[in-house]
Amino acid sequence: MTQIPDTMRFIDVSQPGGPEQMRIAQTGTPRQGGSEILIRVLAAGVNRPDIQQRKGAYPPPPGASPILGLEAAGEIVACGAQVTDFAVGDRVTALCNGGGYAEYVAVPATQCLPWPQGYDAIQAAALPENYFTVWANLFDIGRLKPEESLLVHGGTSGIGITAIQMARAQGSKVFATAGSAQKCAAVEKLGATAINYHEEDFAAVIADATLKNGVDVVLDMVGAPYTERNLRCLARGGRLVQVAFMQGSKVENLDLLSVMTKRLTIAGSTMRPRSAEDKGAIAKALRTCIWPLLEAGRFAPVIDSVFPLDQAAAAHALMESSAHIGKIVLNVAG
Repeated sequence: MTQIPDTMRFIDVSQPGGPEQMRIAQTGTPRQGGSEILIRVLAAGVNRPDIQQRKGAYPPPPGASPILGLEAAGEIVACGAQVTDFAVGDRVTALCNGGGYAEYVAVPATQCLPWPQGYDAIQAAALPENYFTVWANLFDIGRLKPEESLLVHGGTSGIGITAIQMARAQGSKVFATAGSAQKCAAVEKLGATAINYHEEDFAAVIADATLKNGVDVVLDMVGAPYTERNLRCLARGGRLVQVAFMQGSKVENLDLLSVMTKRLTIAGSTMRPRSAEDKGAIAKALRTCIWPLLEAGRFAPVIDSVFPLDQAAAAHALMESSAHIGKIVLNVAG
């Protein structure tokens, strides 16, 4: 049996601010509750909500670990008394409520999935946040069907790449925005039609490409500046699904007439505050519908960069630069 130490290394944020506020520190090793598992973390994904939390703008929900990190992959070292689906020694990837930037993390067992066959820790750690988010928003809320079309913004982000891959795997037509020739080429390689938002008006491109019919779903993370054009891009009965608002959440002087005349739906969600039961339902859907595709090699997470845990600040700086294509991962055990 693996000896669980009393203390562990983690990334501490001394005070809200820039990446320079992050440093390696020691704290007590968490203990799992009755429905939780304790994971020895081998790798952890880096996500934009981590940056917001580091800045003091995205506090963890009540009861969650204050340590950064919303996804981790590793080996189970202890199980709560109520856990029946996993055992000590299993390798899992987990959607964490917090605490991923550390050597150990306790996670509700319902929020965990086995590593897809053939995956290593880095690949497995790149899955949960994006895959849970995209499934919940694109398929549960957005109800994207195989014969329908999708516009996804931020096509080379972790969310964007995952949305393209999942939608293309089921046969949907996908358009995706990106901000450079290199990123547009990456989008095209994934099977989507790329739109360089620095050079083209994405709404005009969608109108031309769809003979003014529009797309069925828009998955947006930009927010207010795109809202009016997003609505113009939607077909009759279309759905705008908001997963973030990187450039603001308040829209001024928006004419909602098209929402009524085209019978549009505007929706959105956040993942972190959801209950363990809600997240568990998403995990089951991913296990049934997506994990077989990953194991068959139909698609895989795109990894941009891997940093050791003590270089988490550099990982955050890269994410804030938006120069990456795909996931940024911390190698915690390396």
